[in-house]
Amino acid sequence: MATLTDIGVAAAINILSAFGFLLAFAILRLQPFNDRVYFPKWYLKGVRSSPLNSGAFIKKIVNLDFRSYLRFLDWMPAALKMPEPELIDHAGLDSAVYLRIYLLGLKVFIPITCLAFAVLVPVNWTNNTLELDASKSSKLVFSEIDKLSISNIPKGSNKFWTHLVMAYTFTFWTCYVLLREYKVIASMRLHFLASEKRRPDQFTVLVKNVPPDPDESMSELVEHFFLVNHPDNYLTHQVVYDANKLAKMVKKKKNMLNWLDFYQLKFERNSSTRPTCKIGFLGLFGKKVDAIEYYSTEIGKLSKEEVEERDRIQKDTKSIIPAAFVSFRTRWGAAVCAQTQQTRNPTIWLTEWSPEPRDVYWQNLAIPFVQLTVRRLIIAVAFFFLTFFFMIPIAFVQSLANLDGIEKAVPFLKHLIEKKFIKSFIQGFLPGIALKIFLIFLPSILMLMSKFEGSISLSSLERRAASKYYLFLLVNVFLGSIITGTAFQQLNTFIHQSVNQFPKTIGIAIPQKATFFITYVMVDGWAGVAGEILRLKPLIIYHIKNFFFVKTEKDREAAMDPGSIEFASSEPQIQLYFLLGLVYAVVTPFLLPYIIIFFGLAYLVFRHQIINVYNQEYESAASFWPSVHVRVITAMIIAQVLLLGLMSTKSAANSTPFLIALPVLTIWFHKFCKSRYESAFRKYPLQEAMMKDTLERAREPNLDLKGYLLNAYVNPVFKEVDDHDDVSAFDELEFEAVLVPTKRSSRKNTPVPSKYTSGSLSPLHDAALEQQL
Repeated sequence: MATLTDIGVAAAINILSAFGFLLAFAILRLQPFNDRVYFPKWYLKGVRSSPLNSGAFIKKIVNLDFRSYLRFLDWMPAALKMPEPELIDHAGLDSAVYLRIYLLGLKVFIPITCLAFAVLVPVNWTNNTLELDASKSSKLVFSEIDKLSISNIPKGSNKFWTHLVMAYTFTFWTCYVLLREYKVIASMRLHFLASEKRRPDQFTVLVKNVPPDPDESMSELVEHFFLVNHPDNYLTHQVVYDANKLAKMVKKKKNMLNWLDFYQLKFERNSSTRPTCKIGFLGLFGKKVDAIEYYSTEIGKLSKEEVEERDRIQKDTKSIIPAAFVSFRTRWGAAVCAQTQQTRNPTIWLTEWSPEPRDVYWQNLAIPFVQLTVRRLIIAVAFFFLTFFFMIPIAFVQSLANLDGIEKAVPFLKHLIEKKFIKSFIQGFLPGIALKIFLIFLPSILMLMSKFEGSISLSSLERRAASKYYLFLLVNVFLGSIITGTAFQQLNTFIHQSVNQFPKTIGIAIPQKATFFITYVMVDGWAGVAGEILRLKPLIIYHIKNFFFVKTEKDREAAMDPGSIEFASSEPQIQLYFLLGLVYAVVTPFLLPYIIIFFGLAYLVFRHQIINVYNQEYESAASFWPSVHVRVITAMIIAQVLLLGLMSTKSAANSTPFLIALPVLTIWFHKFCKSRYESAFRKYPLQEAMMKDTLERAREPNLDLKGYLLNAYVNPVFKEVDDHDDVSAFDELEFEAVLVPTKRSSRKNTPVPSKYTSGSLSPLHDAALEQQL
């Protein structure tokens, strides 16, 4: 068990690591040749020019203005200077609301910490329960930190009423802050949608599970259906093609182009010898050939194959999947279609708001609708086994991180381990860093699982991956670290006891693991966040690309990768800190200051990154906030149930029953917030849509909306092929909303026979135009 000395050693290591990262960043960001790494956002906006274009050679590499080094902390006030409305215009609502999660942590835990240290810490400290128990049993080991926890309160003491009152106070305060934040962010979202510039997704609906028709093509079927059922609002549509094979070709060609650029640049630097390469596995085996000729030839072949595959997709009806992006004349029309049921059969003609074009994950659109349920079942089973089998390495690491475990595994190191500094390092630092290392690759695995499930947008992929990651952290990092903290015997006991004993068992173990979570917060929340601002990996990759591949300014811009907020991994980690803070607020308040430092440092760092670095791939208008709210509510309920289990072991029969009401009140509060505010994140008010449409018609009466929406939802791989080919990916008629003559003898959903000529619009379409004119 870690002592105050061990915690001090871990704190010193992590503070020095964090300070080292921040100092390295402060120096590296001032160097001209790193400017594109630390300020890429401003280059993308076109308001910053490269310092490498002017001045002497040495000034292009090293900043010789020594006065700037004296102001190396200027980035901190600069990160806080930009007001929130300007930040939303600069980076989008998603980024601004993401930062508010850190502010939420500060708003919740700063008052809780002050109250806990003013009330709970003196109540816990002014007892000698642990000392008396230790004098009776030599097996009981405790530290000074434990004397600040609820463990130091004697059984049956009336002092537990203090913890009960504080539990209610902390819950009510957290609910109050959550309610205000939910209200503010819902208002921010509606205001953002009302003031946002015109975007294709405001007018477009994604239609899935279109039923097949033997008489009409998919495009004709979609057009007829919406002209009949939405005659006044339907404008145009774009059917969805299965272009996954073409996407692989495009990706392969990009990779080959990069290698061709590399070898051409190598030849330009040394024209005496032609560069060569091997064409076998990974370029390590096989015949040696002229690299430039080989890649030029292969790229030429791939270009022809791309055109052939594109033409095949265009002509093959089997390449068209039963889905389409349908665009409307007004936002109001799109809102009505997206938020209503289209037919009596609720399993066909399914409509939902279309993601914005940048947000579409095109690979998953080709997945048949009937496969989605099967895929989700497979992933649910796989995630279950991943979660619970991952507890084995965590238990192993926890056991080795314990001194007894290490001495049993490697007895010849016993004398070295018993040295004071080594002992403090192992108990105060090793468990946290070991757990951090085990979690490095997990977000990528969970993202692959989410992609397999079939989500059709990047934002939904990240939300689903975030949900999985949070469950994983809850089961393994929180519960797993508690029940497997000392040895596998605890896990065996936990498995074989009845379910109603779980809260009691975990409740007893929670105070004992406070020191472990303190070390984890310092490793992940202090040093980890400080390491984020250094951007070491992007820095190295940029300079490698800049040295080997860059020939033009356009190449240099391509090498500059600003990245984006890794919502799927960062948001669940934030929620873990909410969970730890809410659980230990009453049990061991000593943990709370470490969490406050995390929220403050992370807010500062990520605000700087969002302003200067990150360029979000999409904008979902903070649609992730309900998930954030639910996870904080979940953390509150877990904290209350575990406190109930802990106090039930303390013979506090008078006060413990009053805790039962807390989870009930918290669930009621969640239902109230959901019914009051969640609709703002799931639906688009028709009143807002009509207001925006009216204003747009007044300001731009001659707007060519059809031309604006025509190619908005064409798969990007077709556009990339077209960049290297003069032939259009599709005939112009493919994009036109001109109804072709129906091949049916009758239509069940059409009141009159549909007969149209190729040179005119349908009577229904003409009537709709006359009504609008």
